[in-house]
Amino acid sequence: MSFNDPQAVARYAEGPVRQVPGFAGLQRMAAILLAEHVPADGHVLVLGAGGGLELDAFADAQPGWRFTGVDPSTEMLDLARRVTRAHAARIDLHAGYIDTAPAGPFDGATCLLTLHFLPADARLETLQALRSRLVPGAPLVVAHHSVPRDEPAKSRWLGRYAAFAQASGVPVEHARTAAAAIAERLPLLAPDEDAALLRDAGFVDVELFYAGFSFRGWVARTPS
Repeated sequence: MSFNDPQAVARYAEGPVRQVPGFAGLQRMAAILLAEHVPADGHVLVLGAGGGLELDAFADAQPGWRFTGVDPSTEMLDLARRVTRAHAARIDLHAGYIDTAPAGPFDGATCLLTLHFLPADARLETLQALRSRLVPGAPLVVAHHSVPRDEPAKSRWLGRYAAFAQASGVPVEHARTAAAAIAERLPLLAPDEDAALLRDAGFVDVELFYAGFSFRGWVARTPS
């Protein structure tokens, strides 16, 4: 979708639920993993906060947390403001990328369904910038498309992504077109490469916690 298309943005909330296996569970798991280290009055950085879905879920789960959300799309941030209006007093939103985020330090951070848009070098820089904004021992939770680079494994996993979307109500051709676009346009990395980037960025205790067809999720911490 185009994150600057008002009509597409208005329909955004329909997409993750139909395209990401266990999307609501992914958000709950992310909140649980954050809560292992983020204090009850902690401050969490949410990179890729447009749409507001995870911000709303996290704020519901933890009434004492404050949040800083960053996203390059002003239209998506407007949607996030509407979605999270019940928690507006605890949420500060910024238009831009990771370099737009305040220096912190933050008690934890997430980056959900975002890093797959970035090539490896930009991902590493983004992860390093995230780490620099976190307190020692803080958790980072990430999740995004991550599939083998070799064929036929890559096509097999993206085919399963399309099949899940179709089974969730996405028209067949739309699901297939989306899978083809992901394969052609996104700089996908394999799961072992994604985990290695987290370690290269200076994170420790890198653990896989989520796998849903073409999606993978990891939790890691900054060194104590």
